[in-house]
Amino acid sequence: MSQSVANIFRDGQAYMNTWPVRKELYAYFPDSRVVATTKFALKVMPPMAVLASAIMINTFGYEYLPQALAIGAFFLSLPMQGLFWLGHRSNQTLPPQLKQWYHNIHAKMSAHGCQISALKSRPHYKELAQLLKVAFEDVDKMFTRNWFQ
Repeated sequence: MSQSVANIFRDGQAYMNTWPVRKELYAYFPDSRVVATTKFALKVMPPMAVLASAIMINTFGYEYLPQALAIGAFFLSLPMQGLFWLGHRSNQTLPPQLKQWYHNIHAKMSAHGCQISALKSRPHYKELAQLLKVAFEDVDKMFTRNWFQ
């Protein structure tokens, strides 16, 4: 299934907003670290791009404009790389072990009476993110604590 780059970035943005950044998940999923880093980069890198380019032009003059623009583009590309990774990850199907874990959590949450989406036969990381988000927002802490011990 081929997607356009714009759709991958859009999926990455949606996945970043859906994935629960919780300390319990840091040890199991790189997604938590990538989401935190990408959010930080989206705030910091645009001003850093302008600052680095301005300092370079101020120090070396306009004959270094191409290099200053390249440095600015590099700083601006860092959060885009995070969004691209997240967009690609969100559309990957879960490996068998995680798929089983997804089905177990879904069954426990359904038995607990949570309002969740229908069980997917071939879940992707975005469905896992939605399920975990609901679990951490709506389910009590004693219930979710047993999942990570």
